[in-house]
Amino acid sequence: MAMSWIWGGMVILSLLFGAATGRIDAVSEAALSGAQNAVELSLSMAGVLCLWSGIMEIMRVCGLTDGLARGFRPLMRRLLPEASRDSETLAAVSANVSANLLGLGNAATPLGIQAARRMARGCGGVASDELCRLVVLNTASIQLLPTTIASVRAAAGCKTPFDILPAVWLSSVLSVVVGLAAAWLLSLAGRRRQ
Repeated sequence: MAMSWIWGGMVILSLLFGAATGRIDAVSEAALSGAQNAVELSLSMAGVLCLWSGIMEIMRVCGLTDGLARGFRPLMRRLLPEASRDSETLAAVSANVSANLLGLGNAATPLGIQAARRMARGCGGVASDELCRLVVLNTASIQLLPTTIASVRAAAGCKTPFDILPAVWLSSVLSVVVGLAAAWLLSLAGRRRQ
């Protein structure tokens, strides 16, 4: 709702300033050009996203994603010991982390929501420390293949859309480490107050 007001306000301000400066024709030309660029970007990204979604589906059918999720289970048991007691929750968390690892945030979101709902049972409306760690893992997420960013770069005309891999690897690992450390420190601070 708030974003509707923000975007609506920006459009109205653009029209008012365009009329006040006598450049309403430039405002309308920019709006049409922006709309055309948005459609072109969306269509070019759709192809790349379809490609990577297809690859993800092939990996799922071949059992590769399940194997990757199984590989993460020992780590998830250490990070989320309460959630690991429920095999369905642990499977959803592991699949969520592996989908994020492959840069498929859209595919990871439903799995993360499923895991969060299962973990939120019995919390009484207050997020547990493990649920906060899940949110950190889902939000920061280490990415081996940043497919969405690469598709945006390819759609924008970049000849080497994956040349950002080292920077993505470093920044995603650092964001997860810092996020988990912050969650751990805030958890300790919360326990001391009780």
